[in-house]
Amino acid sequence: MKNLLYEQMLSRRDPSQVAGLMRFFKTGPGQYGEGDKFLGIKVPVTREVVKACWRKTGFEELEECIRSEYHEMRLAALLALVELFAHTKESPARPGISRQAHIDFYLSHTAYINNWDLVDLSCYNLLGTWLLDKDRTMLYDLARNGNTIWEQRIGIVSTMQFIRHGQLDDTFAIADILLHHPHDLIHKAVGWLLREAGKRDEPALKAYLESRCRTMPRTMLRYAIEKFPEAERRQYLRKENFAGMD
Repeated sequence: MKNLLYEQMLSRRDPSQVAGLMRFFKTGPGQYGEGDKFLGIKVPVTREVVKACWRKTGFEELEECIRSEYHEMRLAALLALVELFAHTKESPARPGISRQAHIDFYLSHTAYINNWDLVDLSCYNLLGTWLLDKDRTMLYDLARNGNTIWEQRIGIVSTMQFIRHGQLDDTFAIADILLHHPHDLIHKAVGWLLREAGKRDEPALKAYLESRCRTMPRTMLRYAIEKFPEAERRQYLRKENFAGMD
């Protein structure tokens, strides 16, 4: 059976964009995206392809795409999965296409979700939405015991959906798990989610920061306080004994 999503993505490849994307996603030796390969397709083009193809995409096609060596092909699979999940209605008579099946597919393929954009453009629309009315232990487990920094990032970024529904406790709790993580990409993710929580409840964010900003990695703090007035940002940044200096 023809994989329309796969074929359409290949047809949009642009070799002139490959070098720039490889630099942007840090694919050099020792960098977080080391060895990743690109087709030269920018995100708006990938979204355009997915919009045209997702209705004709099933798990078999997703499997082929998400296992691809090409970054954009994996992104296309994840964006199509998001669309399929969002448009799937629960039906006991059709368990093969249940919303649970889409979540199971996602969780069984985290080895291929191996860069920050692949995480950020998929996890809260999938796991975050799925867990709105469910136990959220899996996110704590991912943050604490994830096999990669990408699984750990899924743990915190998935809480974006909770924030959008005014539920902030999990963001703060998972931020605590990752507070002293060694990787800068986790610092940025946690700071970003804290900032988003602060947009909903600034006093709650300030209370959280007051007890932790002296040991919080500086990058995480900077992201968290980005929307504060300049004078207030300086006050936080002057506090001593940072765990992670620039």
